[in-house]
Amino acid sequence: MDAGYWFANLRQTVRFEEAVRELAGHGYYVLVPNLYYRRGPAPVIDLPEHIGEEARPAVFAQVMPLIEEHTTERVLCDADAYLRFLTAEPEVGAGPVAVLGYCLGAVLAMRTATTHPGRVAAVAGFHPAALVTDAPDSPHRLVSELTAEVHIGLAEGDMTPEALSEFTRALDTAGVVHTTETYPDTVHGFTMSDTAAFSPAGLQRHWDRLLPLLDRTLNKG
Repeated sequence: MDAGYWFANLRQTVRFEEAVRELAGHGYYVLVPNLYYRRGPAPVIDLPEHIGEEARPAVFAQVMPLIEEHTTERVLCDADAYLRFLTAEPEVGAGPVAVLGYCLGAVLAMRTATTHPGRVAAVAGFHPAALVTDAPDSPHRLVSELTAEVHIGLAEGDMTPEALSEFTRALDTAGVVHTTETYPDTVHGFTMSDTAAFSPAGLQRHWDRLLPLLDRTLNKG
């Protein structure tokens, strides 16, 4: 089986479990790490069953400290460990991997792919966090290292027109095969069925883009 590489959020929600089962059903080995294991085993924090607008301030008050301490150094250290784990698993084929991410996970997926171009054949990010910043290590500044094919599925308002233009220009200049698409009638978080942002049409479009990407880029055994 080929390796799928799935960046989890703060808990393994029903949404993630459904996604993992879907990918595994297509023959992929799927890894869902606890990004915040330094704080303890999952669930790292207790979240409500459904995150509506009224719950968001309290959730973000708990989440942001975890995100802020998850430095680039930690991201790359962990990514190396995850890839070494996959390589050692007997069920995993010898081919490349895909890195997938949602919100912050899209940024982590890009960082992993640019750091391990020989291993990563596909990157998919959905309703991503900031891919274009002023930081020297902004993801868009590192795309010259990419050998992977990239798909970014945006909610309306995820990126300003200027940021999106800068991101796609960087990919074009680097010769990266890519698609960036704004999914209609969506808001940030549209794949997450346990939030008020959920869009069934957006989730389906995500699958319609993701599965062909994996078919094109991973060697199925």
